[in-house]
Amino acid sequence: MGITIDRIDICGYKKNRYAADQIFLVVFLDVLMELANFGLVIAGLVVGFIVGMTGVGGGSLMTPILLWFGINPATAVGTDLLYAAITKSSGVIVHKKNKNIDWAITGWLTLGSVPAVVMTLWFLSTLHTAPDAMNAIIKQALGFVLFATALAIFFKKRLLEFAHKRAGGNYNPSGSRLNVMTVITGLILGTMVALTSIGAGALGTVALFILYPLLPTRRLVGTEIAHAVPLTLVAGLGHASMGNMDWSVLGFLLIGSLPGIWLGSHLTGRISDEVLRPCLATMLVLIGYKLAF
Repeated sequence: MGITIDRIDICGYKKNRYAADQIFLVVFLDVLMELANFGLVIAGLVVGFIVGMTGVGGGSLMTPILLWFGINPATAVGTDLLYAAITKSSGVIVHKKNKNIDWAITGWLTLGSVPAVVMTLWFLSTLHTAPDAMNAIIKQALGFVLFATALAIFFKKRLLEFAHKRAGGNYNPSGSRLNVMTVITGLILGTMVALTSIGAGALGTVALFILYPLLPTRRLVGTEIAHAVPLTLVAGLGHASMGNMDWSVLGFLLIGSLPGIWLGSHLTGRISDEVLRPCLATMLVLIGYKLAF
């Protein structure tokens, strides 16, 4: 009889221990989830702050960060696109109020970029490629576009000097040739952004500097931000329709990014641009190399 009682006690002990282990595992996973969510808020805050100070780094920093959090490349691209559309909308309101937007240039860019986004997403949806293969393609594309973005940031000053020398006194923003070149620029940007979520900021701004070298910088930046909103919105919604979206991640990013952008925009000029841009470009080169190779 005593042996039976001992066996019953042992079985009860094992069951209780198993239940305790289950509870510990659930609590541990909950803690990890909360830490991950807090990390996403901090990531949104930091990236928003950098974008507010420099005007670049949204997609080129946020998408690699999402990959680091373990989000698959396609979902990271889609989530980052809607994140960019929402955060940059506030910038459009400010720039419109200050009359920093050239709506004609914005229109020509959009005429090229939005159809390019639609065609690129349609092409991706018809590939019927295995998810792993598609993620590998997106990661490589991300790496190469990050390289291009880093080069644009590194050599921005020289590119601007070249653009101003080339312009001379022949600036004609209403010329049909310039309009066609602007549409082509939008087409290239739209394709890159649809694939990688990167390019609307740094590459778009440099392209506009070359096309419109005599346009005041504040209007050029405002114009590019105004163009980035419909571009990233259409691309983001397209990716969402393909299932490439994590709405909870998007929410946590926005909690951090909105105050981050506000703070960064108020501190613009406090830290030397000559320090910030090389640091940002070096970081993008390292990330790009890791993704591409």
